[in-house]
Amino acid sequence: MKSFRFYTIYLFLATIMLGIAGCNNNLDEVVYSSVTEQTYNYSVNDFAPNIVGAYAPIYDSDVFGRWQTQELTACCIALPANVTGWDDGGIFKSLMFHSWNSESMQIGMLWDKNYRGAILCNSAISRLENDIIPAPSAAEKQMAIAELRALRAYYYWMICDNFGDAPLVITTSQELPENSTRQEIYDFIVTELTEAIPDLSEVQGAELYGRFNKWAAKTLLANVYLNAEVYTGTARWNECIAQCNDIINSGKCALAPDYKDPFLTAGAESSKEVLFTIPYDFYRGIVGNFLFMNSWHSELQKKYKTVYPPNAAGGPKGVTQFINTYQEGDIRLEDSWLMGQQFDADGNPLYGVYDLAGEPLIFSKELPNGRYTNEMEGYRMGKYEVPMGSQWSADSDIPLFRYAEVLLMKAECLLRTNQPGAGDLVTEVRQRAFKDDPSKATVTDEQLKEDSSFEWGVVENYMITDPGDQAPVQFGRMFDEWNWEFAWEGYTRRNMIRFGIFTTKSWLSHEPNGDYRTLFPIPESVITSNPKLVQNPNY
Repeated sequence: MKSFRFYTIYLFLATIMLGIAGCNNNLDEVVYSSVTEQTYNYSVNDFAPNIVGAYAPIYDSDVFGRWQTQELTACCIALPANVTGWDDGGIFKSLMFHSWNSESMQIGMLWDKNYRGAILCNSAISRLENDIIPAPSAAEKQMAIAELRALRAYYYWMICDNFGDAPLVITTSQELPENSTRQEIYDFIVTELTEAIPDLSEVQGAELYGRFNKWAAKTLLANVYLNAEVYTGTARWNECIAQCNDIINSGKCALAPDYKDPFLTAGAESSKEVLFTIPYDFYRGIVGNFLFMNSWHSELQKKYKTVYPPNAAGGPKGVTQFINTYQEGDIRLEDSWLMGQQFDADGNPLYGVYDLAGEPLIFSKELPNGRYTNEMEGYRMGKYEVPMGSQWSADSDIPLFRYAEVLLMKAECLLRTNQPGAGDLVTEVRQRAFKDDPSKATVTDEQLKEDSSFEWGVVENYMITDPGDQAPVQFGRMFDEWNWEFAWEGYTRRNMIRFGIFTTKSWLSHEPNGDYRTLFPIPESVITSNPKLVQNPNY
């Protein structure tokens, strides 16, 4: 059961704080109430809402923006059209084909959410630093500012990772900003986290569930170091290892007993594995985990007795070439994907109702290409629990950082610095995935250096017709381990870029379309409204 106090705070913020911190392009401001931020009499009761309010953009419909840009652009999940639609003017296929432009809806949402978050953090920090909102104590004020700085660093990490050069706004000034370099944003993130971490809480569990504590911030900093060579040209593998060691040696964090535990509706808030998460709860107004509504076939309403039917024949589904990489006996395949014949809640077979009407509803792994499928082709989302009777948004949370990630980050960095021990760390992560045959969990350092098992190439009529670049992937088995552990979780784009294959390899209907695609364009509406900004190259 998620904390009632957390949601009471969040709902207060949703109705008040976003309105206070909002920005209107109309210079003639209309005041609908005599109470403004300048006249409102803040009390200590506003202290917690001021902090939690800055998290709002993370919770806001995560599927659009972050998830789609990180997964549909990469090699594990595709969203082809089908007889029930899902073309939407090509907005989904443009992500697979790497043909997006500066007017892409998902890219615009990714930009907007993270800058809204950074601006909310700026305002919240300013209120505390200037004692506009009183703190219960000096120590709590110091910890709150540290938490907000870590959260702001998260938003700027997303901006740095996805857009490169971009405005770095850290005050409440209304002046139009200029681009900062990616190096400058990276340096800011590292400095903010380094300074904030000592003042953050070490409590791991329900008390700070869904918020930044020391271990979440260290995981973020480790991620920044893990990808530092992409961001700045200079690798920081050992710095990443140091952050991972701090988390591992703290004894505060651990893998959950079962792989599915972090994705269940109950129990995740006390997990030692979940380090930072989006805590969804439909009946308390925190909604946005609707991956199942997007991915599932409408007939699955009869299996899970959902209030609303999923969206027609469903959209996001597994890329066959990725599904084929899973090793025999790996329970993460069945724990992440809905596959095979489907039945209703009473065990009766379900049937197709669209282009395969009357045929048994069987989700097959084979996709003919990435442009168009029938109503049953492709494995569907099976990772996040959807309880019986769910509304259109599930109550299962979406972890953004897990302890398994800490172990894999350290393992990858050990490989890249030619230090021993990577195999032991990956084996630790794999053990719960091979409980029925523990011997299959073991992997060595040398095996992790092998090529990926992904069969690259363009697919047409279920067959690879053009293999494209077949150069071995350095540490390719390590790349596979990331994919098996974190399918559906929004890691794939960043991992492919770091392993050097995002713009070189072909999969399904994707062919390389320029190295500049490792960055997204600044949205056209933003460029138009601020002539000081410079668009990313080739857009």
